[in-house]
Amino acid sequence: MKVLVTVKEVGEVGDDFAIEGDGIADGDLEYDINEWDEYALEAGVRLAEAEIAEEVVTATIGPERAEETIRTALAKGADRAVRVFDDAIEDAFLDVETRVDILEAIVEAEQPDLVLSGVQASDTAFGATGVALAERIGYQHAAVVNDLEMDADAGVAHVRRELEGGIEELTEADLPAVLTIQTGLNEPRYASLRGIRQAQRKEIDVRTLSDIGLSEIDVEGKVTLSSMYEPESDSDTELIEGDAGEAAARLAEVLREGGVDA
Repeated sequence: MKVLVTVKEVGEVGDDFAIEGDGIADGDLEYDINEWDEYALEAGVRLAEAEIAEEVVTATIGPERAEETIRTALAKGADRAVRVFDDAIEDAFLDVETRVDILEAIVEAEQPDLVLSGVQASDTAFGATGVALAERIGYQHAAVVNDLEMDADAGVAHVRRELEGGIEELTEADLPAVLTIQTGLNEPRYASLRGIRQAQRKEIDVRTLSDIGLSEIDVEGKVTLSSMYEPESDSDTELIEGDAGEAAARLAEVLREGGVDA
């Protein structure tokens, strides 16, 4: 069985950042694997360790910078990686449909039995790519999976899904299938020193749009990011400084001014 895991590089932003044009300044972003994808990757690697999966391949849409993130995934146990990037998508906002166009081409080339994807990405939080991919490629799917048992002989994934209101559902998905993984399914491992060394020798197959049979027109998304701005706050916040006595006195004064009596 071949497992394909979608791995997205996301930019994490701290409390202080600057907006440049229609995005956050690169210098204020720290890039890493999307949190939900880490759980999907761990699920795939565990299937390989249990000798259920013969190969675990990661798929990433991103620039050369993303190879550091990809190497981390390889160090954690993925066998090889596919990275798709092209000048045509360098400055584009990749909406769900565009990502699915690219991932569909990767699936067609790789022919995986199981696709694992994080429920959502921390940067856009669309939460729709995995399910939309399943619909496009005609695979069965289960979303928000927080428990997984694979019956390889029967070709069935037994899953538990997290629904609204604390309700959980037990269901099955026949392979080939797409599962979107929720945090808490497992405990993602740290990359070992040995794994990091081995990752340097593992293959990252870099492909352009033409390599996967797509053109610039194919990835013209319907969603355009026109601007980004920091919203104005309706309330003022005061940072109380000084030693404990001074801070307590000022806090009492603020409370009295706000109409709170002892």
